[in-house]
Amino acid sequence: MIFPIQRKQTRQLYIDTIPIGGGAPIVVQSMTTTFTHDIEATLSQIESLANAGCHVVRIAVPDKQSAQAVAELVQYSRVPLIADIHFDYTLALTSIANGIAGIRINPGTLANKAHVKELVTACKEKHIPIRIGVNGGSLERHIIAQYGITPQAMVMSALEHVAILEELDFYDIKISLKSSNVSETVTAYQMLSEKCDYPLHIGITEAGTLRRGTVKSSIGIGMLLALGIGDTLRVSLTADPVEEVRVAWDILSSLDIQHQGPNIISCPTCGRTEIDLMELVAGVEEHAKKIKHSFTIAVMGCPVNGLGEAKSADIGVAGGKDKGIIFKKGIVIRSVNGNENILPIFIEELDRYVQELES
Repeated sequence: MIFPIQRKQTRQLYIDTIPIGGGAPIVVQSMTTTFTHDIEATLSQIESLANAGCHVVRIAVPDKQSAQAVAELVQYSRVPLIADIHFDYTLALTSIANGIAGIRINPGTLANKAHVKELVTACKEKHIPIRIGVNGGSLERHIIAQYGITPQAMVMSALEHVAILEELDFYDIKISLKSSNVSETVTAYQMLSEKCDYPLHIGITEAGTLRRGTVKSSIGIGMLLALGIGDTLRVSLTADPVEEVRVAWDILSSLDIQHQGPNIISCPTCGRTEIDLMELVAGVEEHAKKIKHSFTIAVMGCPVNGLGEAKSADIGVAGGKDKGIIFKKGIVIRSVNGNENILPIFIEELDRYVQELES
């Protein structure tokens, strides 16, 4: 049996003031899609991500201009920033000097031990953690020669690099093992979780577009979370990164691990539905984005389901051709004439409910 979920106890580290692992709440991450050196655009996207509930934002640092931009980005960002580094370790050193809160490196693109030693020294001085981010598509050649492109190969790549950092007396380590294949990713994380107690950053890389990527990510991340694996997560989508954050919270909420804002349930519609339920749900969802409290909202297509299947909802609405109802815990608190627009009336009651929670 998987449930109830028992999270694995991992070591704890900090990204700025945010605890990672050690029983701390799961941290939601995303990554900007702007050119990092475009400071105004990047800060705007960071702010949008923060507003959506993103705890930590990763930024690409592919060149000196981007590394120099870190100083101003850190100054104005209200969430910690992580520098994503490939190939050139000096970009990491510049980012550290400019105040970055975390570093992500890929063993497949940054393997020179002398460079890693210099990076570790800089991170030690500033108490900056390093994420070893293994990607199934960029494994080292000697690893592939021995293990092929397999879950075991990803695990061995990570552990080899962990050993290098441990030899340098560095332990503020977070690890990720990402593949675009769900089963390979889940297997790799399970293997790694049994071999070490470092905090794990989970996700399915290159998951795809908003719909397909959401499905793949939800399955893979959901399986890992249900097994108690995962201290931070990112949903990787070919979409606005704000959608990544929303999907991440939907996954956490669906597993009843963490909540941000209301949980909205709605019926799939049937032949009894005589209203535009999709429009009603869309309106409720849009308004609910502004609500930070966690409770259940039901949006149902007919009064039968409203007082039946959704009676446990904290507050709900059920629409009909001639009559709509608004209810709390299955008890009707207001009836609406079928000629009236039920959405603004329900939002009025919803806001009143939130005010009651806050009083």
